[in-house]
Amino acid sequence: MKIFLKTEDEIELMRKANQLVGKTLAELAKHIKPGVTTLHLDHIAEEFIRDHGAVPTFKNFPNPYGGPFPASICTSVNDVVVHGVPNEKTILKEGDIISIDCGTLLNGFNGDSAYTFCVGEVSQEVRRLLDTTKESLYLGIENAQAGRHLGDIGSAVQDLCESRGYGVVRELTGHGIGREMHEDPQVPNYGRRGNGVMLKAGMCIAIEPMITMGKRDIWLDADRWTVRTRDGKPAAHFEHTIAIRKGKAEVLSTFEEIESLGF
Repeated sequence: MKIFLKTEDEIELMRKANQLVGKTLAELAKHIKPGVTTLHLDHIAEEFIRDHGAVPTFKNFPNPYGGPFPASICTSVNDVVVHGVPNEKTILKEGDIISIDCGTLLNGFNGDSAYTFCVGEVSQEVRRLLDTTKESLYLGIENAQAGRHLGDIGSAVQDLCESRGYGVVRELTGHGIGREMHEDPQVPNYGRRGNGVMLKAGMCIAIEPMITMGKRDIWLDADRWTVRTRDGKPAAHFEHTIAIRKGKAEVLSTFEEIESLGF
């Protein structure tokens, strides 16, 4: 395992890449409504990212199980947990949820963040899943401080979500991030306090709870990208990139503009 600690100058570059991800997600939020295809959202994202001088990191991202990722964002609708591939056949409808994961490469550093959006009005049951998943993300961030351990983050996420009857996906994790989209260490959404790698100031990690309404079991579609819940129940996904500090972690990505739009 090779963990790269970032300098203040590097963290500033990472902040810029991550702020662009937040702006991209907010731009997409303006177009999320019934009748819109996930492919249309992908076209908007790619144009927006490139117009701001960055490259969509996900485009052509390699897959050990198959071909490279064909799009600029992941669009995961309802029972798709993560890595949904944008296409013209998936048309958003009232009551859906869509998790959009977005990455940018700007000035040599990566940004990565995800948000689960409601399409129109959703059920109270689904709304509670989204609220809990987002809450667990911020609990994880609260525990991400120098001198603590990766298990503290995972335990905070797991304890909250499981106490409310939700499933915590084990096979997929958060990750270190920097010059590469995925760096060491892996950041699980489950664990035991005091276990795992000790966190140090200058580490940059992406924390991303992937939480299911039903059981935590998942399966992979034939496209070798799309990950779904086995029981067909909805899943939510929220992600922030953060920098570890001696005290409170610094959140480099942002949901502020998204939330100002009412999501």
